[in-house]
Amino acid sequence: MDDKATSDDVRTSALSERDRAVLDFEQRAPAAPGAREAAIRREFGLGVVRYQQLLNSLIDRPAALAYAPMLVGRLQRLRAARRDARATRSFGPTR
Repeated sequence: MDDKATSDDVRTSALSERDRAVLDFEQRAPAAPGAREAAIRREFGLGVVRYQQLLNSLIDRPAALAYAPMLVGRLQRLRAARRDARATRSFGPTR
């Protein structure tokens, strides 16, 4: 067995079919919020909040990074930027 086949087996065996489908969906997901929500419901039978929870836990897994490194890296950076933006928000006057 060659190295390419071995690495492909390792990348896909650690992820379920649904995990791979979620990552593949993120690669091609519609940008418009309404269309995106409808596609999530149609393809996965999940609400948007549950889908986001699933996606957030998925992008922390090394197997997901091995399966789609560019996508997972981008999603991790976007999540970190949102977290940092929340941390720096001000909710009223400071004294």
